[in-house]
Amino acid sequence: MEEFNVGVVGAGYVGLVTGACLAHVGHRVRCVDKNEARVAELAEGRVPIYEPGLEELVARGRKRLSFSTDLPGAVRDSDVLFIAVDTPPGEGGSADLSSVGAVARSVGRALAEAERERAREKPLVVVNKSTVPVGSGDYVSMLVREGAQEVDGGNVPYRVVSNPEFLREGSAVYDSLFPDRIVLGAEKRDALDTMRALYQPIVEQSFPTQLDPRPRDAVPFVTTDLASAEMIKYAANAFLATKISFINEMAALCELVGADVTNVATGIGLDDRIGARFLNAGIGWGGSCFPKDVAALRAVAREYGHEPALLDATVSVNERQRKAVIQKLQRDLRTLKGKRVALLGLAFKPNTDDLREAPSLEIARLVNSLGARVVGYDPVAGKGAAAMLPDLKVVFDPYEALAGAHAAVVVTEWEEVRSLDPEKAASLMEDPKLLVDGRNVLDPAAALDAGLLYRGFGRG
Repeated sequence: MEEFNVGVVGAGYVGLVTGACLAHVGHRVRCVDKNEARVAELAEGRVPIYEPGLEELVARGRKRLSFSTDLPGAVRDSDVLFIAVDTPPGEGGSADLSSVGAVARSVGRALAEAERERAREKPLVVVNKSTVPVGSGDYVSMLVREGAQEVDGGNVPYRVVSNPEFLREGSAVYDSLFPDRIVLGAEKRDALDTMRALYQPIVEQSFPTQLDPRPRDAVPFVTTDLASAEMIKYAANAFLATKISFINEMAALCELVGADVTNVATGIGLDDRIGARFLNAGIGWGGSCFPKDVAALRAVAREYGHEPALLDATVSVNERQRKAVIQKLQRDLRTLKGKRVALLGLAFKPNTDDLREAPSLEIARLVNSLGARVVGYDPVAGKGAAAMLPDLKVVFDPYEALAGAHAAVVVTEWEEVRSLDPEKAASLMEDPKLLVDGRNVLDPAAALDAGLLYRGFGRG
């Protein structure tokens, strides 16, 4: 195996997972971030984000993994440099590339300064790991070139690669080490060859692992042009979001005709052209990826005068699901004024503390605006939610959240929520003891037998 010196700019969620996993498979990695407090925290072995397995992986990789604020040093010493900074939604839903652009220009300047001291044997491979719209590879290349020209006006040796991430929060370490596929886009063959060598231990699954048996013998390695690689990322997330919105549309119809969407999902999911994953009806999708990526894809479409009707409908159905929670509460509580409503789970999905675009936040605001008092439970995201919503009372025991509540909403399917004792829940709640199962994860019969008024999504 060829060992590489790797720089990762951005020690956030994607950058930190990427850096830790590349160090684990045998490369020397330096994670660079402008946040001095975060760098100091990581240098002391404290991981500032919650992701299962990440802290242990960082600890095991101490000999190969370092943290710094020195971007020029990382540019000078790296064979491959990943850009993994935020691309938040900008005006009209388009991706805000200001952080990516600032890094690219700084890389160009640093590369030119380093060339004054010593000529590189091979071009620096600059990798877009951030989720960026189509055309961003050319944009980054332009800014690297302009940054270099600010220093000496000459050319510097570099290549730009698109390498989109497909990490699921809550299983990001696993997804990095055992991915469904690795996608690379570039215009120069030597850049793709470098990236193939970098990822060889993962592609061939030749690195040490405690998982036995391994998920597969080899990982599909997809190479294409820059624009297609960038489009693959957006298309994948847009399709998954659409699949969730589709089953939620079916759930609405199931409620009208008396069918059970869980049985419908099982029946259609057995068709291998459809598949069973992402067919869970409920309050819809959120998080840092689906909302941002679908919005960015819609914005790109409109730049070219195209109306993305299917994507517009996907978003519309998802927005409706939040309102459906309120409608279910109002139907059985009549009025929310003076009522206590418990939200079970606050993070946008289990096994993460991420609250970006979390359904819980919108539901809490809506419930609170209608005069109810909201108490929220989450094992890891509670403190963050309390900071974002001062009117939200946060507790760290699901039964404490249920005590005195007239209604409860299952928002995030943490194991602690899935395994709730319905009889204990009913004994703690006030009439009508309404349980809105926003993820369809609880047993309706057991809930009804315990005296709870159960309302799911699309369950007849």
